[in-house]
Amino acid sequence: MVLTTRGFAGLVVIASAAVIGAALLSQYWGDLAPCELCLLQRWPWWGAIAIAAFVWIASDRVRLPPAALILFAVFLVSAGLAFYHVGVEQHWFRGPTACTATPGAGAQTVDDLRRQLLGAQPVMCDQVQWSLFGVSLAGLNLLASLGMAAFCAGSAAWLAPRRAAA
Repeated sequence: MVLTTRGFAGLVVIASAAVIGAALLSQYWGDLAPCELCLLQRWPWWGAIAIAAFVWIASDRVRLPPAALILFAVFLVSAGLAFYHVGVEQHWFRGPTACTATPGAGAQTVDDLRRQLLGAQPVMCDQVQWSLFGVSLAGLNLLASLGMAAFCAGSAAWLAPRRAAA
């Protein structure tokens, strides 16, 4: 089976759209409110969709190895963000102060006091809302990001020698 530039880009768009779709379904249908880090983790996936869609449209003018390496870097960033979020959930790292403060603690700022008075506490980044076999959504995002990074790196490495030989 030959992997074309257009086929590679199409697979990246489909996989990235599936991840974004799952995140949106869990938010709107599953009633899981995203925290700040969850929202931040979506940006590389949107970026991957945009880059891969461009590569798919311009497949006759874009070479696969450079496009795959660019997407590899995007998915490495995604994996880094997901790893940080998993670390915050596991209390390995300190998370953003806006979403890791202990609920019910005294207000430190006027915004904190306003949130407490209005009952609009932020979603806590360091608390797992849902997990599958002990793996949180941030952990699943980490696995998906690493899988896509490996796919992109493998595609670039597999196709580069074949083009050189041709």
